[in-house]
Amino acid sequence: MTSRTAAAAARATVYGYPRQGQGRELKKAIEGYWKGRVTADALRATVAGLRRANWQELAGTGVHEVPTGDFSYYDHVLDTTVMVGAIPARHRAAVDADALDGYFAMARGTQDVAPLEMTKWFDTNYHYLVPELGPGTVFTADSTKQVAELKEALALGLDPRPVLVGPVTYLLLAKPAPGVAADFDPLTLLDRLLPVYAEVVADLRAAGAAWVQFDEPALVQDRTPAELNAAARAYRDLGALTDRPKLLVASYFDRLGDALPVLAKAPVDGLALDFTGSAAANLDALAAVGGLPGKRLVAGVVDGRNIWVNDLEKSLATLGTLLGLADRVDVSASCSLLHVPLDSAPERDIEPQILRWLAFARQKSAEVVSLAKGLAQGTDTIAAELAANRADLASRAGSPITHDPAVRARAAAVTQADARRSEPYGERAAAQRAHLGLPLLPTTSIGSFPQTADLRAARADLRAGRIGAAGYEERIRAEIQEVISFQEKTGLDVLVHGEAERNDMVQYFAEQLTGYLATQHGWVQSYGTRYVRPPILAGDISRPEPMTVRWTTYAQSLTDRPVKGMLTGPVTMLAWSFVRDDQPLGDTARQVALALRDEVNDLEAAGSSVIQVDEPALRETLPLRTADRPAYLAWATEAFRLSTSGVRPATQIHTHMCYAEFGDIVQAIDDLDADVISLEAARSHMQVARELAAHGYPREAGPGVYDIHSPRVPSAQEAAELLRIGLKAIPAERLWVNPDCGLKTRGWPETRASLENLVTAARTVRGELPAN
Repeated sequence: MTSRTAAAAARATVYGYPRQGQGRELKKAIEGYWKGRVTADALRATVAGLRRANWQELAGTGVHEVPTGDFSYYDHVLDTTVMVGAIPARHRAAVDADALDGYFAMARGTQDVAPLEMTKWFDTNYHYLVPELGPGTVFTADSTKQVAELKEALALGLDPRPVLVGPVTYLLLAKPAPGVAADFDPLTLLDRLLPVYAEVVADLRAAGAAWVQFDEPALVQDRTPAELNAAARAYRDLGALTDRPKLLVASYFDRLGDALPVLAKAPVDGLALDFTGSAAANLDALAAVGGLPGKRLVAGVVDGRNIWVNDLEKSLATLGTLLGLADRVDVSASCSLLHVPLDSAPERDIEPQILRWLAFARQKSAEVVSLAKGLAQGTDTIAAELAANRADLASRAGSPITHDPAVRARAAAVTQADARRSEPYGERAAAQRAHLGLPLLPTTSIGSFPQTADLRAARADLRAGRIGAAGYEERIRAEIQEVISFQEKTGLDVLVHGEAERNDMVQYFAEQLTGYLATQHGWVQSYGTRYVRPPILAGDISRPEPMTVRWTTYAQSLTDRPVKGMLTGPVTMLAWSFVRDDQPLGDTARQVALALRDEVNDLEAAGSSVIQVDEPALRETLPLRTADRPAYLAWATEAFRLSTSGVRPATQIHTHMCYAEFGDIVQAIDDLDADVISLEAARSHMQVARELAAHGYPREAGPGVYDIHSPRVPSAQEAAELLRIGLKAIPAERLWVNPDCGLKTRGWPETRASLENLVTAARTVRGELPAN
């Protein structure tokens, strides 16, 4: 096929779409079901309506081929676990009794049964449920969901393409089930899993699928020869199926590297590749392997993870180069649009000119359609779109919001000494113990307390003008009083003010810093029914005035026990925002760190002796390729130290991380030079404590004993047993007792009971120590 005919065949598609609906209808329906206010049939009807609306929205925009199977009640990896029948034994009875309730039990747990472990989906802020597998795992095909959604789309007259998590990625994401040897490799189950995938593919073919997409993002990471051979074997076997639909293998988030020639040679019908950011290297790599003769290439040239408008002319140039490398070139976003908000049009608080710089899922779909049209029919057919795009790009590049000379001068003047504490840890630890006078196994919480319906209503009333600032602040004072009083009565040693005034741990700060934009409707799924509104980091960052000092000082005035000052760290401020793409991330991190340094110093000056700077995203933002990690960790750890190193030795600096694989960054955790770190550990049974011990981590640590992402209340005995496991790795003089994460999403009854049990557990184990 010539380049001309390849261009004429160009079509628009996407890999996935936001699930929540414009008004977060999915969240409301599911949480209503959990509370018994919504029936199962009503929930299913809401979900079906949202799926249908997504498909019709895409088709109406001009997307030719719509994805099916990407929509989920909770998580698409959990959906895959159901599809292949890998239900953990502890959840089998619940699933057999009621498939929907059993599904949610795997996701959230029950009072009697622990949920699946949850961690980050590659380097995004989306969380997936980790499959639990072992030598005895028996896979069985259940294509009900995938076939039903395909038939729904076909009935609407659409051209659907089912999207499945690929078998290699599914196994690489899995962990050994409880009781299985830690060195068990789930990838050894590939030959057992492939016939199940083959059965699902056959069911989809019988239901009318012309194409089926297998998502294999794990192949953009560094992979061993054995793992690459497994990928070759998987797609050799699936490609050899008779009477099958055409197979499209998709990767995204980074360059494929050594996996590209493996997939290019596989007997599949097409590849979908990311060509944005560092994945732009896929273009030269594809040319180096001779392209994809006789195959389809779906080119991800629109960034599916950030919200800036695409440079259409640059993307068209990339697409033009790709035309000679495949039999057919189609146009897509770089990954599922699950990672961006639904629509920028409803935003009313962003200046209209700045709003034109932004593209959410609906706008990105339109960009994909324009690019496909321009590729197929010539750039003259999209002349108006190209002219508007050039104007929007020029407007952003020339805006004063993107360049503050004072901020840039301050960042340029930073020295190595600015990012180092004045005394080594040993001297600081002695000063802090003398100053704070805490017992062994000190107890604390991570920061936030329940954000009740009353608090959310008060915030909404303030925005709507139904109450004034004075009335709102009185409500916040009352909440802080209640939180402090509860912690004192419960017996916690280091208190928090509960963050009642904060809408989100990033957005709250972003709204008080220059250079950030906040959205009203920019919701993105983090996990399950938890949605966040990532702010937009559009320009140079500075702090006009203190952000937290007033409320922290008020809380400290209510108690003689130390109250932690609570801040979000510079890396997390970037990771949980949509960041600017016109300068290196390290430069932006330094600007944020300097703004936070001012806040840390002001907190100390106001009397805070314990200050926590959370960095839960440090691991999440770790580059997927090992070669890219040293440079990232260098600026990331420097940014944290820059924000925290201006305090006196007796001021104790805490940090916090949660729901990630920490083994890869233990050295970076050490390099942060925080005095105390708290980490998620409950679902992983104190694995991180063992990792810290193996590294020789010399500072204090609080591996969590209370899993806050589940509604269950851990007993005092359960928490005490976790503490005993922790003590095998971390000595008592350096071990803290705390939950895994903040308590914002929990209700007060379970919070009270869980923290009371946590304190009881600490006292019990404290009494077992030899010194006592």
